[in-house]
Amino acid sequence: MKLLWITIWFLCVCFTAKCQEDEGPYKGKYLGKLNSYHHQVSGDVYVVDEYSILLSGFSYDGNGADTFFWAGASNRPGPQGFIVPDEYGYTNVLERYLNKDFTLSLPDKKKITDIRWFAVYDIWSQNTFGDIYVPEEFEPPTIQNVGQLSGKKNNVSSGDIQILDAKRLRINKFEYDGNAKKAQFWVGVGPQPGPKGFRVPDENGYLEPIRSYKEESITLELPGDLTIFTIDWFSIYDQENFENLGSFIVPDGLNVPPSLVKIISHKNELPNCLQLHKEFQVSWEIFGPQITIQLAGNIEEYEYMAFGISGSETYSQMLNSDVTVAYIDGYRGFATDYNISALAPCVKVLGQYKGVCKDDLVGGQDSNQIHTAVRENGINIVTYRRFLISPDSGDKEFITDKPLYIIWALGKLDENKEPAFHTIYPKNNISIEVNPKEPTNNCFAFTRDETRRNNVIEIWEKGELDGKASRVFNAYLGPSGGSKGYEGITGQPATSLAWYINGYLVPEIWLRRGLTYAFKVYGGNNPHMAELYHPLIITDESHGGFDKLTDEAQSKIRVLAGIEYSRRGRPRPTSAGSLCLARHAENRDRRLDDDFPSFKKYNRSLIYTCENGDPAVLEFTPNTSWPDTVYYNSFTQANMGWKIHVIDTFSSLSKSKGNKTNIFNWFFLITVIAILQFEILT
Repeated sequence: MKLLWITIWFLCVCFTAKCQEDEGPYKGKYLGKLNSYHHQVSGDVYVVDEYSILLSGFSYDGNGADTFFWAGASNRPGPQGFIVPDEYGYTNVLERYLNKDFTLSLPDKKKITDIRWFAVYDIWSQNTFGDIYVPEEFEPPTIQNVGQLSGKKNNVSSGDIQILDAKRLRINKFEYDGNAKKAQFWVGVGPQPGPKGFRVPDENGYLEPIRSYKEESITLELPGDLTIFTIDWFSIYDQENFENLGSFIVPDGLNVPPSLVKIISHKNELPNCLQLHKEFQVSWEIFGPQITIQLAGNIEEYEYMAFGISGSETYSQMLNSDVTVAYIDGYRGFATDYNISALAPCVKVLGQYKGVCKDDLVGGQDSNQIHTAVRENGINIVTYRRFLISPDSGDKEFITDKPLYIIWALGKLDENKEPAFHTIYPKNNISIEVNPKEPTNNCFAFTRDETRRNNVIEIWEKGELDGKASRVFNAYLGPSGGSKGYEGITGQPATSLAWYINGYLVPEIWLRRGLTYAFKVYGGNNPHMAELYHPLIITDESHGGFDKLTDEAQSKIRVLAGIEYSRRGRPRPTSAGSLCLARHAENRDRRLDDDFPSFKKYNRSLIYTCENGDPAVLEFTPNTSWPDTVYYNSFTQANMGWKIHVIDTFSSLSKSKGNKTNIFNWFFLITVIAILQFEILT
C-alpha cells in the first residue's frame, strides 16, 4: 500500500513545473497528448498563457485536403468552430510537420477558457485527425502576485511583486536607500536567505552593488538557466555584512507562463571566469610569462568589447588605462591594444594624439596576439595573448601577487571601426586575482529575449529650428543622451558629447539661401583639453571630426564654413569659443538616460556652466552652390552634430519639414474654397 501511494505521489509531481524543469525547459501548463485518429497526427500540448498554446513534437503528414488548426466551444470537434492561425499567423491549409515545436495564439483575443477543444480538423471531409479537450475548470498560466518585500533594513519596501513568467519578476514601487555598500539582488534555495546564493543582474543587466531606488517599478531576469521553479527565496542581500535587508519566499507550484528568454550556453575553456555584466564575461589563464584572455559578449555584430588594466593601482579608472578593444568584422577578429590618455575619441592635439588611441598611433606597439575569433549563436568570442610584463613601456603589467584593478565596457563601433562612446560600463571598482590559488568562476549562461531585442526604442522628440524666426543660433555642448538621444535622432553612434543648439539636442535646422546667419559657438577654445575642444564646422559630410581624417579623406569633403587653411595647406578652425557645458548632476548616473520619457525632462536634470570669455562667431551665407543638405559638426571629433536643410524660399519650409499640421491646413483651406465656390454657383 505504501508503494502505491509513493507511485501516485510521483505521478502527480511529474505534472508540476518542478518535474518538468528536471526533464527540460519549462514549457507551460501541460494539457496532454493529442488524440491521434488519422494522418499520423501526434504531439504534446502545453498552455502557455490565457491566449496561447505550445505544440511540442507535433507531427502531421500533410495529406489532408482542407486541413486547419481548429478550435471551438461545442461538445466535440465539428463544423461549428474557428480556424486557429498557424505559427506564422497565417490561416493557410496545413502542410507537413515532423516533430516540430511552435506556439499558436487564439484569434480575436479568445481565451483558452473560451474553448472546450483544440483539433487538427479537415473542413472538406469534416473529419478530426487529432484533438485534445480542455477541462472545464482548467486554469491557464498567468502572471502571479506573490505579496510584497518583507523589509528589514535600509528602508527596503515594495508594492506588489509579480512573477511574470518562469524567468522574470517585477517589483512594483521598490524602495531602497542605497546605503549598503555591497547590496545585491540575491536568490537561492533553502528555508531563508543566506550567503550561499546567486547574484541577479539589475534591471539594466549590471552585477555591481545596486543603486538607491525610490518607488520604482523594475523587472528582473533570473540569470543563466535559473528559473522561478529552481529557487526558494529572493532577497536584497548585503554581501559585506551577510544581512538580509528584505526578501520574499517563492511559493511552490506557481502557475506562470513559460519564459520567452532563450538560454545560450557558452563553454569557458579557460579555468578562471568573471561575469562582468549580464551580456559580458572574461576568462583567463596564465602559462609561463604570458596570459591568455577570452572575451565573450552577447552583443550585435557592429559592437565592441573592451577590457583592460585600470589607470590606477588602487581603484578602477578609465583615464590612463591600458585596454584591449575586441570585435569581429566579418570573418576577421581583432583584439587591438589601446591607450586612454583622455576621455574622448582619439584626436590630434597640438601635434600629439590624445584620447582613446591605438598604441601604435602614440608611439607604442600592439602587444596583443590574436588567437581565435568566432561569432556563435549571436555571441562574439575573441581570444588573445600578451605578456604579463609587456616590452612596450606604455603597457601596464598584469600583477600576480595582489588584486589587479580592471575596467571594461561595451559599445558601438563607428564608421571607421573605432570604438564610439561606451553604452554599458561599470560605476564601481572591480578587481581580480590574476593568478589565484584555486580557479575562480562565477560565470553563467547568456540569455536572449528576441521579443525585447527587436523592440523599437521610442526616441525623444526631434528638435527643429528655422532661420525665419532668427538668424543667430547659440551652440554649446551637452551629453549625447543615450539611445533615445543622439543615437536615436541621427542613427549614428554617439560620443559622450553632442551639440545643443538654442536649447535643443542636435536639432535639424532650415536656412534660406542668400541670407546671412551666425552661430555663437561655445565649444571650448583650449586645444590641450581633447575632450572639451570643439570648434564648429559646416560640411557636406554627416560625421564630422575633419581634423582626424587622412589627407585623402579630407580632400573628398567640401568644407562650407568654419575652416581656413595655412600657407602649408593645413586646415585650422576659425570658430573656437569659450566653453559652455551641460553636464549630469553628481548623483546622476548617465547610464540611466533612457529612463527619461522626453528630452524636456532630461534637459531639466542637467547642470549648465559657462567659462569666462566670449563665444566664437561663425558667420556664413548659404548660396546656390550649397547642397540642399549640409551638416554642422565638430572639427575635432566625429558624430556630434546633425543636419542643416538649405532651402530657396521659406514658403517651401513646411514641405521640407513634412509637417502634417500644415498638410492638414492646406487640405482644410482647399475644402473651404471648394465649399464657397459651390455656394456661389448655386
